[in-house]
Amino acid sequence: MNVEEVFSNNATWVNAQLGRDPEYFNSLSKGQAPDFLYIGCSDSRVPAETIMGAVPGEVFVHRNVANMVNNLDLSAMSVVNYAVVHLKVKHAVVCGHYYCGGVQAAMGSSDLGIINPYLKSIRDVMRIHKDELDAIADDDARYRRLIELNVQEQCINLTKNPEVQQALKAGSLQIHGWVFDIGTGKLIDLGVDVSALQSGYSDTFRID
Repeated sequence: MNVEEVFSNNATWVNAQLGRDPEYFNSLSKGQAPDFLYIGCSDSRVPAETIMGAVPGEVFVHRNVANMVNNLDLSAMSVVNYAVVHLKVKHAVVCGHYYCGGVQAAMGSSDLGIINPYLKSIRDVMRIHKDELDAIADDDARYRRLIELNVQEQCINLTKNPEVQQALKAGSLQIHGWVFDIGTGKLIDLGVDVSALQSGYSDTFRID
């Protein structure tokens, strides 16, 4: 795809939307009220709205290397704050994907420069779940399981955010952990239960 194609595709899309609804963009410009906050990976193969079958205005999206939720990341926390406090989303999703390059890199020992802090966080997930991962003999199965465990841990990190805690206590927010299987195109709900997973944390991070 080149730049000219991008603008040609955009014109086609605009005309198609206006053909269905002449007021489409006028309505879209008046504001947003998405039900979902989606925190996913920056991988170009995992476009949030596309895999969810959503349209503009339905999903508030934050993407970074390996779908990390780092409470020291001002960009991520600003997105979470705005989504929960101002947009009042009903669902917060952390979505990983199989064949994630960030997770694969974390399993190795290469120095990848500026993304090393992200790799450190994933390696912390490996350390926390070392016994389970070491018990998996197949390399691909271990890789896939680490991707799932990373989603689980990022869901826990999300519950450490004060605004998220308040929304969970009020019953106005649900947290979900998903994985997108690039090989099949299917979304997989990991059934993450943050209340159960928080049992090992202090009361500061509990929501019950």
